[in-house]
Amino acid sequence: MSTVDPATREQTAAATREQTVDPAAREQTAVPVAAPAAPHPLDDPALASLTGPHAHFAERRGRILRYPVDVTPWTAHPAVPDARDWADLAALAGPGGTISMNTLRGEPPQGWEILHRIGGVQLVDVSVIPEPDAEAVRLGPADVPEMLDLVARTRPGPFLPRTVELGTYLGIRREGTLVAMAGERLHPPGWTEISGVCTDASVRGQGLASRLVRAVAYGIRERGETPFLHTSAANAVAIRLYESLGFQLRAHPEFLSALAPVRFPQR
Repeated sequence: MSTVDPATREQTAAATREQTVDPAAREQTAVPVAAPAAPHPLDDPALASLTGPHAHFAERRGRILRYPVDVTPWTAHPAVPDARDWADLAALAGPGGTISMNTLRGEPPQGWEILHRIGGVQLVDVSVIPEPDAEAVRLGPADVPEMLDLVARTRPGPFLPRTVELGTYLGIRREGTLVAMAGERLHPPGWTEISGVCTDASVRGQGLASRLVRAVAYGIRERGETPFLHTSAANAVAIRLYESLGFQLRAHPEFLSALAPVRFPQR
């Protein structure tokens, strides 16, 4: 009778066990499970900003974060807030106060009054040619009255007394009067939003908005970041301008503003 070496016998048995394993099960155990993809910073740019470079601006209550009311209306909140989140939103707004929501799915609960709901577009820089502008001047707190006056005439979107603190704002003056401006607002890690782009009616058609957008983009690119921006989906003129400069559509956010109830639950 022949004898089989014990090591050889064990190898043969192991091979036999391998052959009897269900192939599907063997494949499943061999393939690692992929980790969930991290959310893109621009999916919720307010949250990415307020938990990142703009954390020093953040006012927080529970899962709700927002900028101070005189800085910018942007708020970070869960896409589907629960009852406690709504109570926190109401507490931050104050009785009858205004709150802005930008990633909400669904409707506010009873007692909230929707002021407006606007479809928007988010565009990102894919081929912008950044270029400093010799005529552009840096604007600061001392220029805020002029900036607010220009915004009141041109209505580019929310610009408040402390919005200028969010980043670099550049302007162009003619005969001492501020006639055009653009600057930086949200700041998710690796990205900076260009905002407040406006031109007085007396100088439209001269390309000032394009020059200022490129000049602001130049400063953003110099920091190793990428420009992006938002505008109303109905503003076809602005969208065409931004696309001609090298921005590309990324998303369709919705901007909602609502009044909090006069009475709300206390935590």
